[in-house]
Amino acid sequence: MNVPDELQYAATHEWLRLDGATGTVGITDHAQAELTDVVYVELPKVGAQVNAGQQICVVESVKAASDIYSPVSGTVTAVNDALTASPALLNTDPFGEGWIFQIKIEAGEDIEHLKSAAQYREQIGGADAGGEV
Repeated sequence: MNVPDELQYAATHEWLRLDGATGTVGITDHAQAELTDVVYVELPKVGAQVNAGQQICVVESVKAASDIYSPVSGTVTAVNDALTASPALLNTDPFGEGWIFQIKIEAGEDIEHLKSAAQYREQIGGADAGGEV
């Protein structure tokens, strides 16, 4: 399982990549593997204000529909429109082209509640969750 060290992780299997006061959010490799083939992504609305832990969008796979939660509080500034035409990007490149949305972070303390890569690896099963990028 790919768990990049430079990201932070929510217990609900979302990742956050920080770039100043902006964060990019997606689902983890573990989450996409559990979902299997993603067939639809309901993207959040640009301008939406969300709180950490709030449901923000839905990902549907051949197996199930899953809620996606915002790992931090803030305002959605961009969404990955490429997922509308190619939802499988969540499966093939969850940490790159498969990002879901960007958010202007309003509550920096939310970040303190996220997990490091090592903590997330432990959550999903430890030794079988290597840190290769």
